[in-house]
Amino acid sequence: MTANQRRSKADRIRHILETEGEAVAENTQGFNDGRYESVADLEDYEALKREAREIKEDAIERLPELIDDLRDAVEENGGEVYVADDAADANAYVREVAADADAERVVKSKSMTTEELELNEALETDGVDVVETDLGEWVLQVADEAPSHIVAPAIHKSREGIAELFNERFEPDEPLETAEELTRFARERLGAQIADADVGVTGANFLTADSGTMALVTSEGNARKTVTATDTHVAIAGVEKVIPSVEDLAPFVELIGRSGTGQDITSYISLLTPPVDSPTLDFEGDELGPADDREFHLVLVDNGRLAMRDDDDLRETLYCIRCSACSNSCANFQQVGGHVFGGETYSGGIATGWEAGVEGLDVAGEFNDLCTGCSRCVNACPVEIDIPWINTVVRDRINRGEIGEESATEWLVEGLTPDAEPGGLDLQKRLFGNFGTLARLGSATAPLSNWVASTELAGRLGERFVGLDRRRDLPAFERETFREWAAGRDGLDVADAQRTVVLFPDLYTNHMQVDRGRAAVRVLEALGVAVRIPDASASGRAPLSQGMVATARERAEVVADALVPYVESGYDVVVIEPSDHALFQREYEKLLDRERYEALAANSYELLEYVYGLLANGADGSRLADGDGERVAYHSHCQQRTLGVERYTEAVLDDRGFDVVTSDVECCGMAGSFGYKQEYHDVSVAVGEELADQFRTEETADRTVVASGTSCLDQLDDLLSRPSRHPIELLAPGD
Repeated sequence: MTANQRRSKADRIRHILETEGEAVAENTQGFNDGRYESVADLEDYEALKREAREIKEDAIERLPELIDDLRDAVEENGGEVYVADDAADANAYVREVAADADAERVVKSKSMTTEELELNEALETDGVDVVETDLGEWVLQVADEAPSHIVAPAIHKSREGIAELFNERFEPDEPLETAEELTRFARERLGAQIADADVGVTGANFLTADSGTMALVTSEGNARKTVTATDTHVAIAGVEKVIPSVEDLAPFVELIGRSGTGQDITSYISLLTPPVDSPTLDFEGDELGPADDREFHLVLVDNGRLAMRDDDDLRETLYCIRCSACSNSCANFQQVGGHVFGGETYSGGIATGWEAGVEGLDVAGEFNDLCTGCSRCVNACPVEIDIPWINTVVRDRINRGEIGEESATEWLVEGLTPDAEPGGLDLQKRLFGNFGTLARLGSATAPLSNWVASTELAGRLGERFVGLDRRRDLPAFERETFREWAAGRDGLDVADAQRTVVLFPDLYTNHMQVDRGRAAVRVLEALGVAVRIPDASASGRAPLSQGMVATARERAEVVADALVPYVESGYDVVVIEPSDHALFQREYEKLLDRERYEALAANSYELLEYVYGLLANGADGSRLADGDGERVAYHSHCQQRTLGVERYTEAVLDDRGFDVVTSDVECCGMAGSFGYKQEYHDVSVAVGEELADQFRTEETADRTVVASGTSCLDQLDDLLSRPSRHPIELLAPGD
């Protein structure tokens, strides 16, 4: 990416933040809060998710067979089924249906698949008037705008903005203002257009192969009207919407509304086995006609999906039920919405998989980097899709697809990039992906390296050639690394210890945040634990965040070589940095052989999780520092939350007498290198300000700021006027 492209992207993001950010944040965060409240009422939420996942896995595995079964069922019911290879094929079929019906007007209920096909434009070329009947979609049709959310398409528009749009476009007798007035106006206008329509087009949330039943999950009654008010019904759905049976709908009905908008159940769940047997309607003559006059056409769309089914990394995308939980739970999406974090059709975390499979890597590449891998979407997804991994794999493919001749500025990172990637990779990604090499050089030359990095010239060069935003202060390197410090001291002898652990020294702990490493050693030794430091610190997190999968795999192999022998000797692995702990628990499954992955995952612990376990099993907590009521404002790392280990930090601090208030903001917005990148600085700060604001209140403004993650500490240090600390530093006894 060139400097001009970075500035252009930054300008675009800034514009969306200013014009749409407030509305998007209010609505998505409301949906996300509602999800937490709604799923809490379920007897066994995790079991429902597992059941839904298993149904989708089975359906995609047996998809060709199920499509044949569905065709038989629909045809037996009196309908027709057409499997379209691509958008052009699907549109041609629907245009033919409309022509046979002499259709002057087609009404549609909400359908992302028809957005993908650009069906409206195809029909309009034949002179057909196409009317969206979903309120949000109709607002956007009037405004000539694209959806910004897969469930709530007009989420970026305020009530005031919609009122202004309607008043300007339709010039009602009395200006529209309230939500009730806007809704009544839309209902009356759309009702008349539905009554005058010739063909109704719907999507389908699910299609059951056993009976030809389609499930429509909506918040308005427009889909039912679209089906019953027109004699010809065309349902358009991706082939992935097929599931085996009506009984299989049960977990999805429980999950889809809760996951998407926080509703226990959506306003309308319609199970139709078309063609429906209600009478046809003649609105002009106010007469009913025979149900036998109804036509039903089911258009199943491939458009890249069957190729995705054969792709081991993209296959999971087909399990998606389009609920939007990944969007609503994503801190970056909450700020910018789908007009930035989205492609031609789809938006949010899962959009990378959809756009890569349907449109191509070039489209996915326009927004893919907005997924920082924070993993908050993982627990939110009702079918347990590993969305961060899909984003990482696609990023890797984009990187390799964009490789060209080596840049004239490649010399800037010469020697700093001993990776497994081909030459010509974007310099910014190459630099951040090889942060371990940079860190070793920084420590070896400190304090000179820190002085150079702080100069105005270095800031200008970094921004111009690598896209480092000058508004960020770069971290300072320590001359003596954590590993060197540990090697030069006489620690607790194994013979005198109750147990021995290997403490993994992540790159920041080893080269910059050395104090937290020292504190970790002192805490563990105070609790009777001998500490060993392995000869590895680059976990692979840095290259993985840049989509450099081959390099991340190399780093993971080095870490496994260093740690697995300790595990085989009965040592536990203790990890200070939460993102590295998450790597051991999650992504290493994709990077290592199963035996070594399972060994590390089963025997590695986040630092405060381990301290909690020691205290719970009888270690003498009085050997740690006494909080004595010290007031603390604590922020847990996003990946701690995903793994469910953040509670241990709070429990230990509370046990030691600290007065702890915890932020409910799920992500700090820094996300490692993300917050340093020029094009993403503004969205990073926008996310971070929500966290910082919670630590500026009357209740928190004078508290010690504490955070578990390196990125969280960096972000808070930048945004607050007081320093932040790692929780282990509060607990460490004096030397």
